[in-house]
Amino acid sequence: MPKSKAVLFLIAFSVGLPTLGFAQNVSQDIPKRGNDAPRVSPNAMVSQTLGTTEVTITYGRPAVREREVFGGLVPFDQVWRTGANESTTLTTTGDLLIGDVELPAGTYSVYSIPVAEGSWIVIFNSKLSWGTQYDEAQDVLRVQAESFEVPFTEWMAIEFDNLGENSSDLVIRWEFTGVRVSLSVK
Repeated sequence: MPKSKAVLFLIAFSVGLPTLGFAQNVSQDIPKRGNDAPRVSPNAMVSQTLGTTEVTITYGRPAVREREVFGGLVPFDQVWRTGANESTTLTTTGDLLIGDVELPAGTYSVYSIPVAEGSWIVIFNSKLSWGTQYDEAQDVLRVQAESFEVPFTEWMAIEFDNLGENSSDLVIRWEFTGVRVSLSVK
C-alpha cells in the first residue's frame, strides 16, 4: 500500500476506534434480557451527539393497543418505568446539564412520575434492573419536565428534538402526551 494511503487508513481507523469503544461500553451497560423470545414491546435505541458528548437512550417500546395509557395503564402520581421491560437507560460519555442541574457521565435508569395536568417529574437513577425494581434511595437527579399534547402516537417513542450544537430536548411521546427535558453540555 502506498505511504499516503496507509496514513489515511491509520487516520480513519484511529478516528473510528472511539466510536467502537463507545458501542461496546453502551452494550455492557444495558440490562440483560430475561430471554431471547420476540417481545410485544420491542427494544429501541436512539443516540445523539451534543458537542463531543454521546447520549444514548435504550428502552422498550410499548403500544397503546386500544388501552387508556396515562391515568389507566400508567397511573398518575406514581413512579413509572418510562417504557417496558428492562429499565429505560440514558448513557452519556460526558457530563450533561439536565435543565440547569449537572448529571455526571455514566449510565442511569430513567423513571418518571406522570401527572394529569402540569409538569411531570423525570428521574435519573443509578440502579439498572428490570424496570419495575425502582429504588428511590438510588435517585441521582429529579427534574420537572414540561408535558404537552401531541398527535396520537401508537408506539411509545423517545427522541431528540430542537437540536443545537451543544443542546437538545429529550422528548418522550406516547398516546396523546409528550414530555420534554432539556439537555446540554458545556
